[in-house]
Amino acid sequence: MQSFRALLNLLVFAPLCAVTWAVSSPSLPLAAWAQAPPTATAQSERLDQLFEQLKEPGADWSSTEREIWREWSKSGSAAMDLLLQRGQVAMRAGDLPTAIGHFTALIDHAPEFAEGWNARATALYAIGEFGPSLSDIRMTLALNPRHFGALAGLGMILEEVAPPQEALRAYRAARAIHPYLPGVLSAINRLEVTVEGQKI
Repeated sequence: MQSFRALLNLLVFAPLCAVTWAVSSPSLPLAAWAQAPPTATAQSERLDQLFEQLKEPGADWSSTEREIWREWSKSGSAAMDLLLQRGQVAMRAGDLPTAIGHFTALIDHAPEFAEGWNARATALYAIGEFGPSLSDIRMTLALNPRHFGALAGLGMILEEVAPPQEALRAYRAARAIHPYLPGVLSAINRLEVTVEGQKI
């Protein structure tokens, strides 16, 4: 159960904390937030750098992870970013129907924005709607194959509805991208014991 809580914290609170930290950071001048969003190419290059940093031994992975979530939370539209933030705030407050409403509006207006799908998948998981959550996770991963949060969420759902080796595959895929992902190593260790002797 503790590993589930750690993973759910990653999916629910890490993106919101990353955005909140960025907005409130005194080290960033106000003018920086008025600049146009980075191009898709620049953002992709930045993410490539961050994912390389994430795998470096001894690196500050938690800081790098926050930077990745921050990049993932940039849709390129201030209005869409606001919808995402409002949904995240509602989800953190436990108002899941409102959160799902915000995320659905975001998806309707920006279906190519992976974080909208991931956020709604998380909210749907939280109310026990595993089927719709899986559907949104599939869309998240189609748009952003390196989304370790979505892969961790997939593992959580598969632990509930599928053979353990399927969840193990999802967790291992998440760990391959983010070696220090909270809760994933313990989930892998637990499931490796469960499927010991089975063909994985």
